[in-house]
Amino acid sequence: MDVPKEQITALLDNALFNSAQLLGSFLVSSSTVNAETSPHLKVLLGDALFREREYRRAIHTYKQALQYYKIIPKQNSTSSRSALSASNRSSSPNSFNICAINENEVKFKIASCHFALSENKVALVEMEGIPSKARNLQMSLLMAKLYRNTKHTRGAVTCYRECLRQCPYVIEAIIALAELGASAKDIISLFPQTPNRGGRAQLDHGDSSRWLQRYVEAQCCIASNDYKGGLELLAELLQRFPNNTHILLEMAKVEAIIGKNDEAIMNFEKVRSIDPYVVTYMDEYAMLLKMKSDYSKLNKLVHDLLSIDPTRPEVFVALSVLWERKDERGALSYAEKSIKIDERHIPGYLMKGNLLLALKRPESAVMAFRGAQELRADLRSYQGLVHSYLAFSKVKEALYAAREAMKAMPQSAKALKLVGDVHASNSGGREKAKKFYESALRLEPGYLGAALALAELHVIEGRNGDAVSLLERYLKDWADDSLHVKLAQVFAATNMLQDSLSHYQSALRINPQNEAAKKGLERLEKQMKGVDPDAPEEEEENEVDDADAEQEEAELL
Repeated sequence: MDVPKEQITALLDNALFNSAQLLGSFLVSSSTVNAETSPHLKVLLGDALFREREYRRAIHTYKQALQYYKIIPKQNSTSSRSALSASNRSSSPNSFNICAINENEVKFKIASCHFALSENKVALVEMEGIPSKARNLQMSLLMAKLYRNTKHTRGAVTCYRECLRQCPYVIEAIIALAELGASAKDIISLFPQTPNRGGRAQLDHGDSSRWLQRYVEAQCCIASNDYKGGLELLAELLQRFPNNTHILLEMAKVEAIIGKNDEAIMNFEKVRSIDPYVVTYMDEYAMLLKMKSDYSKLNKLVHDLLSIDPTRPEVFVALSVLWERKDERGALSYAEKSIKIDERHIPGYLMKGNLLLALKRPESAVMAFRGAQELRADLRSYQGLVHSYLAFSKVKEALYAAREAMKAMPQSAKALKLVGDVHASNSGGREKAKKFYESALRLEPGYLGAALALAELHVIEGRNGDAVSLLERYLKDWADDSLHVKLAQVFAATNMLQDSLSHYQSALRINPQNEAAKKGLERLEKQMKGVDPDAPEEEEENEVDDADAEQEEAELL
């Protein structure tokens, strides 16, 4: 032959995939190639195409290899049944005299191509054609992911469990099993206790493996909404593995979920200082920066992410967050793009839901938040559902979602507040709302959100003095613009205009982008000049009253 066939193997082993696929095109088209060697060459060419991300061409080439292999006379194929895989190839020219290819390995490669193209059902069909006894660790993990993506939970659990039986350090399998409801005890029991066929040492239960058990416990706590327990375990792990970016990211993610925004931002920034090229969870960081109105950091973050990998779903969510202030519809298209890239990307659904709410499309927002909840029912998806249902007066559905959150997170002050928010949405439920807000504050005395909501009830019912005394207790510990805005509104309502002015100014010093403070200050300036600022506001209040009446009717029905 004009070109030695072993050279394509050498190119693949040296990660020269473009050259490998170009050379492969010469080899498979050579007039000297016979039927027996053709399947091998097709598989190698398929490997090169796969690594070049030409998945359609790789699928076509792998299928040709299987087709050619099936027509080779059986007597010629009995010489060997060994696999010709990318990780264990011989560079000897004699290896091409062996007729056999591993059909299961080729089916796995075809399935991997379909998986890369998000064609999960087709990939699953290919994988199910591989006998379970013939599946290696890599195959079991892909099967687990495909079953999970196609909502075959039982099959996913079985395959993830098999992964951990083969190797306890498959972290993806630990996280997935925790999210699918497995207990820490159940997951740890899967870890092999004796050397496996590969000769790997057993996992002892001494200090060397204790960290892995703690990690399992942390993930199970987080999956069951025991965020406090999860954070404590992650903090313990961080002492053993200082500056571990994965642990810091997991902590930041949980802190973002439960509203510990300052702590989450600190951990995200620590991760970026350790490794500025991390993309994982950076969309969560972007959301926090938007909440803080820190647009300079947000701009830099998005710029950095685009330069690292513009194909990741996190990048499109971060773009959506940045774009929201300029064009909500444009931001929505970015959020939808993130979901198209990865149908399991939860921040994409949360961002989409919040944007649909802002665009006054609450029915569609419910669908987005439901999408997030199906993947992982955390506090934010419950909050989104409650606010969406209330936006179109579905009080019964909002109350059901809020109670569902409280049931899932019985020790969460934020879940209690959510039930209070539903009751506060109509005048007949304000007394119940007050009890829930007070319970939330007893459970978490420093929870500003519940304090603000309770203060609002005091104002509505004419107890302005109670509202002021409640809010002023938080001034020492909270440099929060929303706290100052609420105090300014209460003082303005009681005609204490100088105090109101002072708090509006404090709010704008903390956050110059606070729209409520800007509008409140404009109204206050009119009020101080003797101009009636409430004329347009009365219509707004009437609209709220009408909404309350509709909600009361809905409850009576």
